[in-house]
Amino acid sequence: MKVLVIGGGGREHAIVWKLSQSRHVDKIYCCPGNAGIAGIAECIDVRQDDFQALLDFVKYEWIDMTIVGPEDPLSKGIVDLFEKEGRPILGPTKAAAQLESSKVFSKDLMRSNGIPTADYKVFTSYLHAEEYVKMKGTPIVIKADGLAAGKGVFIASTMSEAMDALRVIMKERAFGAAGDRVLIEDCLQGEEASFMAFTDGKSIVPMVSSQDHKRIFDGDKGLNTGGMGAYSPAPVVTPELEKVVMEKVMKPTIRALKSEGITYKGILYAGLMIDSNGTPNVLEFNCRLGDPETQPVLSRLDTDLMEIALAISQERLADIAVEWKKEASVCIVASSEGYPGAYRKGDVITGIEEANNVDGVHVFHAGTAFRDGQVVTSGGRVLGVTAIGDDIATARQRAYEAAERIHFDGMHYRRDIASRALNR
Repeated sequence: MKVLVIGGGGREHAIVWKLSQSRHVDKIYCCPGNAGIAGIAECIDVRQDDFQALLDFVKYEWIDMTIVGPEDPLSKGIVDLFEKEGRPILGPTKAAAQLESSKVFSKDLMRSNGIPTADYKVFTSYLHAEEYVKMKGTPIVIKADGLAAGKGVFIASTMSEAMDALRVIMKERAFGAAGDRVLIEDCLQGEEASFMAFTDGKSIVPMVSSQDHKRIFDGDKGLNTGGMGAYSPAPVVTPELEKVVMEKVMKPTIRALKSEGITYKGILYAGLMIDSNGTPNVLEFNCRLGDPETQPVLSRLDTDLMEIALAISQERLADIAVEWKKEASVCIVASSEGYPGAYRKGDVITGIEEANNVDGVHVFHAGTAFRDGQVVTSGGRVLGVTAIGDDIATARQRAYEAAERIHFDGMHYRRDIASRALNR
């Protein structure tokens, strides 16, 4: 079978890597791909937002399955176009993807259906938003309504930070139309976890748990990023809590969408805050695999990913036994100097091969490219150094040993990834 993967980050490298292990897959294409993906797939020179060109490519090459990695093509309706043409594709429709593309849609759906989440209000007026924040006080969470590459959420601990967030979103228009509406919600306390599941619109199969590290610096300091590391499993997600999340979050969400005439097929990701009583609240929904959670989670997947994709597409997920490795996995993200703001590009990367030689390690490329035969940085998040081991401590030790073998000018990574899991 032939597969096309859309995207060019660490998540997509992990997807391509897992597909390359499938007994069903003969050829993998990726658009646009990166320097790491190019080693196991053919990268095609088509813009990932040129849906018609992608569809023409799928028809010409007789692609059997397309898998969409990033959120932007989903929010703009690539699945709708492909399904209209009878082309198998893994991902939710544009209507279903509103769960991620509009935080207001998502919050309203949760409120209407009793899905646990923080209280909130929505504003289109800067002055009204400012008045509300002054009334509520801090800490408070301020979010751009639309997609902002993981950077449109501000957790303001002071009034100054809250005003800065409103200014950036609503006056400076840092996220463009994504900031037409701003959502202001209560700041929940507890421990975060990522809960992802496969669904064909009827059955829901949970993945192993994981936990992301959003802030740029150790100790969860600094600005929010797309994710500076992740590990799996997340000890905070106990078997008992998994049942609660399935019954109170995942199943009700799929049912709620169904009641509005929307069948959700693909990956459903709930970002959770677990309070001191072990009660989960939904911080946000994503409509695709997380990044960097995908790297450790797929490292633990035992079942053929292509078989899962086909089962979702054909609405027979209940027929598939999804199995997972018992080992733990840890991913450390190496980023460029300046990220998550303006960052350097074009720095030569060395030591990737040496890092891959560490037992249990695979280095996933996120923001890399080729220049004059060398691998260079091309994005804010550059590499996801991922290791598997008998437990989190072993996987973590391997990942850091591997990260120390890699170098590029301005390279930065957190030194405390998965430390919370060790201290429980």
